[in-house]
Amino acid sequence: MAAGPRAGPAEVREAERRLRGRVHRTPLLTCAGLDRMAGRRLLFKCELFQRTGSFKIRGALNAVRSLVEESERTGRELPRAVVTHSSGNHGQALACAAQAEGIPAYVVVPRTAPQCKQAAIRAYGATLVPCEPSDESRAETAARVVQETGGIMVHPNQEPAVIAGQGTIGLEVLEQALRPDVKVFAAEPSNVDDCYQSKVRGELTPNLHPRDTVADAVKTSIGPNTWPIIRDLVDDVLTVSEEEIKRATRLVWERMKLLIEPTAGVGLAAVLSEKFQAVPRDVENVCIVLCGGNVDLRSLTWLTDLSGNIE
Repeated sequence: MAAGPRAGPAEVREAERRLRGRVHRTPLLTCAGLDRMAGRRLLFKCELFQRTGSFKIRGALNAVRSLVEESERTGRELPRAVVTHSSGNHGQALACAAQAEGIPAYVVVPRTAPQCKQAAIRAYGATLVPCEPSDESRAETAARVVQETGGIMVHPNQEPAVIAGQGTIGLEVLEQALRPDVKVFAAEPSNVDDCYQSKVRGELTPNLHPRDTVADAVKTSIGPNTWPIIRDLVDDVLTVSEEEIKRATRLVWERMKLLIEPTAGVGLAAVLSEKFQAVPRDVENVCIVLCGGNVDLRSLTWLTDLSGNIE
């Protein structure tokens, strides 16, 4: 899609209108045991219950519906196709959104992406195009597919319509529980800490050589459209180790009985970290977005490698 207006409050409100009745209003759940561990009241925004199993449907559907509305307004035909690259969740979401409008979808997926996510993309009728597990290969392969199909690129995190769609989570949380005077913390694996490095240096700093992480959905770097939002509106960025992510994910499984994917465990890992314990205690209520539940059950061998007690 062509570069549009910034994804500000007005665009998020417009996305809310566009998505009304098309996505789930996911619940906020609590867990007394995890509250005790964190020393604060935790509110879990359960996007694992969202359509396609993650929050990504919000952005993808907003982008596709924007294209449909533009077609209706101008009298032009619908796009010949939509194209994206994805480690899995955005690909599923775009495939689902495109299928509903009768638009072909092509999803470029790293060969290392979880098989369950690849299978879901195909199940929504999209054509899956494999690539190497790097930002460069993803972008180059997607550009080639756009050229070959005449389709429109819907970037997984830099397209303004996608960003605005994801922002509707915040609107729901404010309506469900929190006051508007909030602090915003970002969390990411220390193995792929481009967001943290960008915040520290005050300039966009992509991961040129990202390491492996169990949180497969956040391996890609932030970009030029998301960086200004993070720079201006995020109070702090917390990084967590692979061990912390695994322990937090297991805690949610065992204490809340919610089958989240490890990427969704990053937020809780951050809240339970020593660094977050230094956050003033007047920050009493903490909302954690459980971003998805598309778990590759065949990859859970790491469970047996967790050392010690998870208490």
